[in-house]
Amino acid sequence: MAPGRADPYLANRFSVALELDGIHEANFAEVTGLVVETEVEERHEGGLNQYAHRLPKGSKVANILLKRGLTDSDRLWNWHQQTVGGTVAKKDLSIVLLDSEGKERWRWNVTGAFPVKWTGPDLKADASAVAIETLELVHHGISKG
Repeated sequence: MAPGRADPYLANRFSVALELDGIHEANFAEVTGLVVETEVEERHEGGLNQYAHRLPKGSKVANILLKRGLTDSDRLWNWHQQTVGGTVAKKDLSIVLLDSEGKERWRWNVTGAFPVKWTGPDLKADASAVAIETLELVHHGISKG
């Protein structure tokens, strides 16, 4: 690498630290939804026709989707079933981006997450793809750790 040049990190090197029942669940194939958006409100001022004032109104976070190959572990399914049954078990989790040497470079801490949707794999007799389960989580926010 040339001096002063910072290459971007690859999106395929990450880990998810999610503790369920004292057991570390990881090895997710995909994580999406690391989104924090600030909403704005437009205000027009009398006599000022060139633009509208855009004022911050509040911020919101997107749901996080965790995808992984379906295994014998049914902990994600059971966590979602708790929610379906009316018992919301909120968990904190961390999504960690690693560099090419496996060292932690970025960490996003997600607080108060709980599942709102579990999606099972698409099953096709003529395909040899990995069976993927998806868990959709709502949460209270994302912070950089």
